Amino acid sequence: MGTAGRAHSARTHIDAGLNAMSFWKSRQAGGILLIILAALSFASLDTATKHATQLVPLLMLLWFRYAFQAVVTFALRFPAQKARLFATSNPRFQLLRGVLLLITSACSFFGLQYLPVGEFTAMAMLSPMVATAMAAWTLKNHVSPRRWMLMGLGLMGVLLVVRPGGQVFGWAVLFPVVLVTAYAWFQVLTSRLSGDENPYTTHFYTGLVGAVVMTPIMLFSWSSAALLSYWYWFVVVGFLGTFGHLMLIRAFNRANAVVLTPYLYMQIAFATVLGWIVFRHVPDGLAWAGIAVIAASGVGNAVLTSREAGGQRQ
Repeated sequence: MGTAGRAHSARTHIDAGLNAMSFWKSRQAGGILLIILAALSFASLDTATKHATQLVPLLMLLWFRYAFQAVVTFALRFPAQKARLFATSNPRFQLLRGVLLLITSACSFFGLQYLPVGEFTAMAMLSPMVATAMAAWTLKNHVSPRRWMLMGLGLMGVLLVVRPGGQVFGWAVLFPVVLVTAYAWFQVLTSRLSGDENPYTTHFYTGLVGAVVMTPIMLFSWSSAALLSYWYWFVVVGFLGTFGHLMLIRAFNRANAVVLTPYLYMQIAFATVLGWIVFRHVPDGLAWAGIAVIAASGVGNAVLTSREAGGQRQ
C-alpha cells in the first residue's frame, strides 16, 4: 500500500472513531445506556426480592416498594413541577394503570418465592408480544404474519422452560402467566393514553395507587421487628423499583421505543447471571434453549417494529 493509501486508511479509521465518539455523546446513545441501566435495576430488584421475601413479610415489602416510589418521586419532582405534579386529565387511567402494575409486582413477588430468577424473567419478557396481540384485538392494530410467527416462537420458548419434568414445572407458573397478562394490559393502556400525561406525574400516581391499595392489606402482616432488623432490604427493594422506572422514563425521553426495546431483553441475561451468583441456580439445557428462543423472538419483534417504522417514514 502506498503513502496515499495509508493516509486514506488512517483518515477512514479516524473518521470512524470520531463518528463512534459522536454517537456515544448523542441523546440516542444516552437513552440506550439508561435502558440498559433500567434492565440491570429490574433484574437486581427481582434478585433482591427473592432473597428479601425469605426474611420479611411479603405484603409489607410490596407496600414499601410503592410507598417508597410515591415519596421519592414527590420529593424529587414537586420542587420543579409544584401543583402540576398532581394534574391529570385521566384519573381513571392513572388508577387502572396503578392497579395493573401492582398486580404485576404482586405476581413477581409471589412467583419469585418458587421460581428461579432467570426463567421467571424470561417468561415475563413475553409481555411486549402479548401486548401486541392485545392491541390487535382491542385497538384494531394491524399485526403482520411475521409478528404472529415471532409470538408463536416466544410461546415455544416458554414451553421449553416450563415443560413437564423441567426445573420450573408446577403450579407456580401461574404467577408469570398472570403477570404477563396484567403487564400486557398495562402496556396497551399506557400506549393508548400516556401521550396526554406527564411521565413523572404518572410515575407518582403509580406509586401512590400501589401504596394506598396495599395499606389495609399490609396491616394484617405488619412486623415492626422485621422492619427494624431488615430495614435495609426494604430500602433496597424500594430504591431498585423506583430507580429502574425513573431510568425507563429518562431513556424514553431521549430515544424512541423502536431503538430502545431490544436492549430491554438484556434483563434476561442480567437475571440469569444474578440467579447463578446469588442462588447458585443454573438452568438446564432445554431451559437455556427456551430462554434463548424467548429473547430471540423478543429482539426479532423489536427489529421488525424498527423496520416497519422506517418503512412508514419513507
